[in-house]
Amino acid sequence: MSPKHIIYKKISRDKSVGVYMGKRDFVDHCDFVDPVDGVVLIDPEQVKDKKVFVMLSCTFRYGREDMDVMGMAFRRDIFLCTRQVYPPLQDKERSIHTKVQEKILRKLGNNAHPFFFEFPDNLPCSVALQPAPTDVGKQCAVEFEVKAFCAENQDEKAQKRSSVRLAIRKIQYAPDKGGEPPAGETTCEFIMSDKPLHMRVSLEKETYYHGEKINISVEIDNSSNRNVKDVTVSVEQVTNVVLYSNDKYVKSVAYEETKDAVPSGTSLKKVYTLCPLLDNNRERRGLALDGKLKHDDTNLASSSIVKDEVLREILGMLVSYRVVVKCTASGMVGSSEVAVEVPFKLMHPKPGPESEDATDLVFEEFKRSYLKGVIGDDDESPAEP
Repeated sequence: MSPKHIIYKKISRDKSVGVYMGKRDFVDHCDFVDPVDGVVLIDPEQVKDKKVFVMLSCTFRYGREDMDVMGMAFRRDIFLCTRQVYPPLQDKERSIHTKVQEKILRKLGNNAHPFFFEFPDNLPCSVALQPAPTDVGKQCAVEFEVKAFCAENQDEKAQKRSSVRLAIRKIQYAPDKGGEPPAGETTCEFIMSDKPLHMRVSLEKETYYHGEKINISVEIDNSSNRNVKDVTVSVEQVTNVVLYSNDKYVKSVAYEETKDAVPSGTSLKKVYTLCPLLDNNRERRGLALDGKLKHDDTNLASSSIVKDEVLREILGMLVSYRVVVKCTASGMVGSSEVAVEVPFKLMHPKPGPESEDATDLVFEEFKRSYLKGVIGDDDESPAEP
């Protein structure tokens, strides 16, 4: 069988405009971001004397739109770029199109017009905070969208029946080469103790993939006169909402509480294993998740990789992970908590290169289902046969 390439297709209610895209995930490689390209098909009889525009937007949504208070919008446009595709001004004249664009243009005929956008290098990736099971409406999220609409000019408010919106994602994959295996340690000296307590925590590598088990090596050398007990090991997700209030959310996504003890004058060397998974945290409000499309399931948000020169304040939400090992050192004068934190990255592996040489195009249509809490004003799901 000849290879096939799925084309994502969505048509406006009045059939005036339709969007065709070869993919909906666009990768941030840190040194560049995949450009957003596609094709708009117009119906000249429906469009008549109007123009057709395509808009690429990145929006930070604080929460539900119907929660606007005293005129304060609970959303902020981080990036907006609009191009006129009909009558053609720009992309029709581009001498180079992608292979997929060329195939779509040949398939759709003369009423098809290409579009092309380049992401600036300072935009966040698609991410959302998990709502509670009782929450309704839109969740707090960074969302990306391609919108095509028919209007007299680009500033005119487009009618819903003459516009079409397709949610896309900006994502990052694990780098090809990871850094040195991370480690952390601490030395604690206590009152009335001649010798200290030393704890060291190390990981096998810097980057782990979603669903992969994390082996955590813990070494405790207790030369002090205190007894160490209740060793706990956890993986914490740290989400900084840097755009509007610099809120910080710290959520444990994997946890093990033990009765391991290290009496005075002894040592402990042990490997603990944890696996941070969304499946074990479905009911936890405020967890950062990778942005999702359609009804596809998602996962814990991937670690954010930010270029040094990019201003963090405009990146919406930044996500990081750390292993935290704690224990209690108890003595005659009270108890003290000893803790070591070790940062690491949690990401998806980079997939193999996509082939643009597929000979057959398979058009996957989408319908509006108006589901709540998903990217875009209306969710997209495959059309029923």
